Amino acid sequence: MTEFISFAGMPPLPVAAFAFPGPLRDQLVAAILDGTKTSTTTTLIEYEIEQEELPVIGQQEVVIDSDGKGVAVIETTAVRHARLADVDLQHVIDEGEGDTTVAQWRAGHEEFWHSAEMRNAMGDPDFTINENSMLVLQRFKLIARLP
Repeated sequence: MTEFISFAGMPPLPVAAFAFPGPLRDQLVAAILDGTKTSTTTTLIEYEIEQEELPVIGQQEVVIDSDGKGVAVIETTAVRHARLADVDLQHVIDEGEGDTTVAQWRAGHEEFWHSAEMRNAMGDPDFTINENSMLVLQRFKLIARLP
């Protein structure tokens, strides 16, 4: 289910939690704040399992850090669905994780998606993805940094 955060003078916004709390989330949040991360990838099945609405253009979300504190507001600028095999280099680069090839990006993402933490979150100890796994590729822009 989608979580929301409220701030004084603002309507409640959905939470955008990148990865799991810890070093990877901290790295991704830093990349959002410095402008190098302007895209993200999620498996379509995650939205189904978590019963979350798919992102839509114009949607604003509060990015949280590893402590669960809202640190920024982002706005979705594009959403598309693609098979894992069809993720393009521009999307990879715009993820801001330092990957310079699709193969490098894919190896890192498969490691994450096949991790014990992810399999636990999915409720499936054998969760795996393949060439035909459907992904949600989201582009966004930084709207505001939060105090």
